[in-house]
Amino acid sequence: QVHVVESGGGLVQAGGSLRLSCAASGLTFSSYHMGWFRQAPGKERDFVAAINWSGLSKYYGDSARGRFTISRDNAKRTVYLQMNSLKPEDTAVYYCAGTQGGILSNYQNYIQWGQGTQVTVSS
Repeated sequence: QVHVVESGGGLVQAGGSLRLSCAASGLTFSSYHMGWFRQAPGKERDFVAAINWSGLSKYYGDSARGRFTISRDNAKRTVYLQMNSLKPEDTAVYYCAGTQGGILSNYQNYIQWGQGTQVTVSS
């Protein structure tokens, strides 16, 4: 059975940092590209960042570029999202997901999803 579990969310002041983790089990992690998405109340799910199976290719959404860094450790079956210079508009539930193909910024291409972790940035 596949499990994808996010952790590391919380409450942080604007300008602060958080590091999200996503641990996956029950799948061949190193064959999956992994992505982070976020969803604020009443809004659509937005692409944050993605990393290919090897970790050599990384992609960022406009809101994350320059502030967030995605990385992965295939030995630990974990993907990370380092978030710096956080802003109140980054407040959302952050989801981790895996895919074996397709456009990595499109959440519809992802088949393995976690339950999400809440990130709240206060002003």
